[in-house]
Amino acid sequence: MWNEIDQYMQHWIREAGERIRDTFQTKLTIETKSNPSDLVTNVDREIEQFFIERIRETFPTHHILGEEGFGDELRALDGIVWIIDPIDGTMNFIHQQRNFAISVGVFADGVGMLGYIYDVVHDELYYAHKGKGAFMNDTPLPKLKETTISEAVISLNATWVTENKRIDPSVLAPLVKRVRGTRSYGSAALEMAYVASGKLDAYITMRLSPWDFAAGLVIVHEVGGIVTNLYGEPLNLLEKSSVFVSKPRLHQEILTEYIMKER
Repeated sequence: MWNEIDQYMQHWIREAGERIRDTFQTKLTIETKSNPSDLVTNVDREIEQFFIERIRETFPTHHILGEEGFGDELRALDGIVWIIDPIDGTMNFIHQQRNFAISVGVFADGVGMLGYIYDVVHDELYYAHKGKGAFMNDTPLPKLKETTISEAVISLNATWVTENKRIDPSVLAPLVKRVRGTRSYGSAALEMAYVASGKLDAYITMRLSPWDFAAGLVIVHEVGGIVTNLYGEPLNLLEKSSVFVSKPRLHQEILTEYIMKER
């Protein structure tokens, strides 16, 4: 069954990507959601509906959790659940037409079985099948190699080391000073894919929804990475959460030397 789902998904996600690329020359309908920076476009909604129509037609017993609200109202992860973000990084999609991705995770009774993150502009599909490895297009992703804090490049938005409502900026500021470099791409899915493929060593953020991290969770796990909330606890796929993604030893070092010291 999982191979069948994978075959369908590989086809659907590339078709969805082509649809998105075709919109680059058209005028977008842009709306705000919870705040002026929380954006949604007609394309986000159309792509989510594209996936939902195909999933319901092909796998009618499966459940769907989607960012734009066209899926099911879920209170549990029983059965097979698809968790979909049609465009992760909508602000980048609007302003840059790059640094955004389609993100889809497929779970069985809460266990991540398949994960897909598609960098539409660069035609790079990161995907994983539990127990069978992770890939970028057809190239296998190797298991993650360890690194030290001083040699690490981490992804961290500047918001979290300036005054904000979610974390004391003094917690992570010393880490920023110690690491080799910091980056921020504005797409959680891509940042998780970059950790999985070794382009980044860690990614820390204070607030994500399940559709932001579901696919990345599967892919990062498959290459030996760690995905938790900020305090090293498992993520809940039905709740918003802080997210801390990293190579294993680096994860423990950052947790011990910076985060838990301040708790």
